[in-house]
Amino acid sequence: MRDRGAMRVGIFSNSNLSREEMVVRVRKTAPMSGAFLAEDVSTKKTYVVKPPQGVPTHFKVAAIDLGIKGATPKYMARLGIEVHVMPATSTFEEVKSIKPDGVFLSNGPGDPAAMVDVIALVRSVLTEGIPFFGICFGHQILGRALGFDTYKLPFGHRGINQPVVDLTTGKVEITAHNHGFAVAAPKANEFNTVYGTGRVTHISLNDSVVEGLEMNNTPAFSVQYHPESAAGPHDSTYLFERFLNLMQKPQLDFKAAN
Repeated sequence: MRDRGAMRVGIFSNSNLSREEMVVRVRKTAPMSGAFLAEDVSTKKTYVVKPPQGVPTHFKVAAIDLGIKGATPKYMARLGIEVHVMPATSTFEEVKSIKPDGVFLSNGPGDPAAMVDVIALVRSVLTEGIPFFGICFGHQILGRALGFDTYKLPFGHRGINQPVVDLTTGKVEITAHNHGFAVAAPKANEFNTVYGTGRVTHISLNDSVVEGLEMNNTPAFSVQYHPESAAGPHDSTYLFERFLNLMQKPQLDFKAAN
């Protein structure tokens, strides 16, 4: 495994199978590359998480559930966001029908390259200029929506003690990861896309994997890790505040124009 990276394995107990037969059994299991799994773990119906009593509602967010953790909408709700958690199969028309101030794309399992419909949804969000925030799987899907490839890591990032550096501030954050794919975006310079220019904002200190993306002229950003980690480090919860600011800016621009 050190030489070839993560792979499928089988554990056999009291088996009369030969070694060759065991290998055949293991190879019959589905590989992660090409796997479409988000729909299996996503909510089947939209549900709403409202701010707790005493917290005013400032924004409405469409959160696309690709395998979302319960702590995520609750955390956003405490910040005054009414979170509409929607199925992974939601269309852009369904998202737009709730008139969201922003769109959030969650973590989840599978190969981002297989999420063709969700990638198309994100491209529509970017085209419309709706503020967007993606984490983990959502980060990878943003990367593909921008035109970058994704690839399977030989050794996935797992655990709650992964060091990541913010390239803007130089600050190192301890973050929680659970992913086996990564985005192949250029780290040295700004990149060009059909949605304008952007840049890599964070990288892993362990293996230099891209850990964050941000667009310069389109209200969209993402990180590869879990900023709301529970249990785990909270070094990166400020990213939800950044999402709030991103949603506030279009409102301020509209008021200034009128």
